[in-house]
Amino acid sequence: MSSDTSFDPPKPEAVIFDIGNVLITWTPEVHYDRWIGPDRRRAMFAAVDLHGMNERFDRGEPFRAVVEETAARHPEWREEILMWHDRWLDLTLPVIDHSVRLLRALRQAGHPVFALTNFGVDSFALSESRDRFLTEFDRRYISGHLGVTKPDPSIYQMVEEDCGIAPDRLLFTDDRVDNIAIAKDRGWQTHLFKHPQGWADTLVEAGLLAREQAV
Repeated sequence: MSSDTSFDPPKPEAVIFDIGNVLITWTPEVHYDRWIGPDRRRAMFAAVDLHGMNERFDRGEPFRAVVEETAARHPEWREEILMWHDRWLDLTLPVIDHSVRLLRALRQAGHPVFALTNFGVDSFALSESRDRFLTEFDRRYISGHLGVTKPDPSIYQMVEEDCGIAPDRLLFTDDRVDNIAIAKDRGWQTHLFKHPQGWADTLVEAGLLAREQAV
């Protein structure tokens, strides 16, 4: 059993995936380094709270409007800030293929699979237009639709109340320690995602997939 995973009986009845850095790589700095160079990127990220901007539409504000408002407040970085919206699909690459295979293997094995993600309404719609696996979850809990983001405990409560599954029968993976900590506090089984092979091993250890299904 891996050290970042905790299992107690009973066997999980549903598996919950975060999306950013679990199914889709989320490293905006890497892309901006390529687009405008590392020095300009560092200067821009120091001057503009771009991750704070992103959190606003993750909570349900309109994607384009938030980015344009931010660009208007920082005219010296206007064109670069607008890239956050205009090049969104480039910003959310690459897809983590092994994780996608695990999602599909779980569903093929008959296990309910949910998404619990901080994602805007409009930005998620853009992403699922390309990444069709985002349509394959049995249930999707998108922060922009719910009006609250992880790690606020209320979003975890919403999941529990909607799906009707006891907390100790939910297995959740996320790449952020703070998001995992709240889930664990609520009694969820958890896995801190670092790489897809570790997640695959956890699913095998939990009895949800055979080793040959988890490749």
